[in-house]
Amino acid sequence: MFWVLLLLLAWAAAGTACTRLCLAAVHAAAADADARGHDLTLYEAAFLSGGPRRVADLTLVSMARQRRLLLAHTGWATVVDPRGRDEMERTVIGAIGPGGQSRIAPVRADAASADAVRSLADRLVDAGLAVPDGTRSIAAAVRQVQLAAGGVVALGAIALLAPAPSAMPRHLVALWFALPLALTVSCLAIARMEVHPYSRWASPAGQRLLSALSRHPGGTDERTYLTSVAVRGISAVGEPDLRAAFAHREQPHGPYREDRRAEQPGGDGEEHRRPYRHD
Repeated sequence: MFWVLLLLLAWAAAGTACTRLCLAAVHAAAADADARGHDLTLYEAAFLSGGPRRVADLTLVSMARQRRLLLAHTGWATVVDPRGRDEMERTVIGAIGPGGQSRIAPVRADAASADAVRSLADRLVDAGLAVPDGTRSIAAAVRQVQLAAGGVVALGAIALLAPAPSAMPRHLVALWFALPLALTVSCLAIARMEVHPYSRWASPAGQRLLSALSRHPGGTDERTYLTSVAVRGISAVGEPDLRAAFAHREQPHGPYREDRRAEQPGGDGEEHRRPYRHD
């Protein structure tokens, strides 16, 4: 009766995952009742769409388009105007440092973990628009149900292929394993109809506000552009040089990799190490 033990494991995995998905949906519905009449700012839209890093990216792009920050295609950020117009801009300028120049990757990381972003997240959670930190989101619960469905299939295959003799015909064994599989598949189908698309950051109410903002951004062409960046991320940036600035990541060999590359044949020397700063 080895297959019975596998069946119990399949039911445990399917039942646990589906229960957590139902609880996440109930929690999201309860928070949904408090989110009425809220107009999203661009920073709020960025957080609900992509989390803390999206807020940092939006701030960098906005400042760069206003020529108050220089984002070079080599991956360096240079402060042109040190006076931030809001808390997020001051956070980004502080992340760049007193020298006024830094690699973009650590600036994004530092700004995303700053108090300003945490305060923004808390306000969105209080408004019922964001998923509270530490609370299982619907997206995470859906992924767990998907894993449970795969686990049921794997356990069923092991039970059918096991050489141990069983008095139960193999087609009946397969039928027993089809029951927990049907439970997980039906939960995924209901979740897709009721709460799709799944979001790690936004509650269902927040997702509806994001959809409305995407359809009717309002304001000037600049606001429409920044709204696209907030909702879609760096992929919405139209300028090739600006998009290339965000393509650089922290290198495993430290910040001097570009310096070494500039010293190789074909390198142009000091000007390729970092952008020239105008004082």
